[in-house]
Amino acid sequence: MVRAAGCVVWRRSSSGSVELALVFRPRWSDWSWPKGKIKKGETARAAALREVQEETGHTCRLGSDLPTLRYVDHAGREKEVKYWAAESIGGAFLPNNEVSELIWLPPDEARERLTYARDRELISPALVAIGLDQR
Repeated sequence: MVRAAGCVVWRRSSSGSVELALVFRPRWSDWSWPKGKIKKGETARAAALREVQEETGHTCRLGSDLPTLRYVDHAGREKEVKYWAAESIGGAFLPNNEVSELIWLPPDEARERLTYARDRELISPALVAIGLDQR
């Protein structure tokens, strides 16, 4: 079992609306949430914060737990990813060896852009965690 952690990272736009951060991973040609494998001796919370920093350049404040996703990865291994809603508290994106783009989108546009249906399932619980009452 591959264990990983990540976040649905959010921020308020200049107009006050919520935007969600999506990353593009050229290796897999997909749009997803920032996430990655938990290192030996690392907690899932620490891994989530580290992965967001590495993939987006942003630091964040972890909020509520979100559903844990379980699926079979590209290599055929079972994978479990623990997620949190997390508010960006600053940073700047620079393309890196894992992520070539970072975009901030309103929830409805993020839902359309995400590559995997399983990732879309996290938007509604994240909005509830942020304090927005959406389905």
